[in-house]
Amino acid sequence: MKACAVIPIHDHGDTIGEVLAGLAPAGIDCLVVDDGSNLATREILERIAKEHHFVEVLRRTRNGGKGSALKAGYRAALARGFTHVVQLDADGQHDPRDVPRFLEAMRAHPDALVLGVPIFDASAPRARILARQISRVLVWLACHSRAVPDPLCGFRGIPLQPTVALLDRERLGDWMDFDPELAVRLVWEGLPVVPVPTDVVYRIGGLSHFSLTRDYPRLALLYARLVVGGVRRSSALRQRAPGASGIR
Repeated sequence: MKACAVIPIHDHGDTIGEVLAGLAPAGIDCLVVDDGSNLATREILERIAKEHHFVEVLRRTRNGGKGSALKAGYRAALARGFTHVVQLDADGQHDPRDVPRFLEAMRAHPDALVLGVPIFDASAPRARILARQISRVLVWLACHSRAVPDPLCGFRGIPLQPTVALLDRERLGDWMDFDPELAVRLVWEGLPVVPVPTDVVYRIGGLSHFSLTRDYPRLALLYARLVVGGVRRSSALRQRAPGASGIR
């Protein structure tokens, strides 16, 4: 296994330095995908890339969304010879000291999707917790199992070959709908899921790009499509099963 980190960023100049400093002891390269950030963040990233040899910045001229940035990061990592990616956010919600635990799980299960299971403290907004619970249930319905412990957690380990192959075949969302859709579709592809509990902190005054008016409708439409797709997929699998009606 040859792993690197991929961090999408849009205007998180105030927190990315701390995230990368925490990542440094893991001893892996990091691709920071700058998704059309402001000038201040771009300047911070340029300085960090000069100071830290393990950091490479991939610059995107316009903001295309978290999912779009992650797709670019996965493809860039694969092109550089990496087999796996540890994905985490730039806003400081994820603890980079947990990266070695994700790497350990990825080495033990190289064909698996490693998903962070968030452990929230008192900083987590109640509305977000409720929304995550609803997301869990809808994803369980889509997967016909509880394989995905938390579809929205962006701290995860990605096996690149099956993921990029999926992205070459299917059109996945470009925004906050990307993470849950990728998890469900990789489960549909037959990938096992390995959960890794990890602390998640909502920082006071932290910059969040989650939009109630933009992302909730996208997620609602996504979950509706996934649940329907899960029903159709389950029906098709039953029809193809040995002994099913119409099978010879």
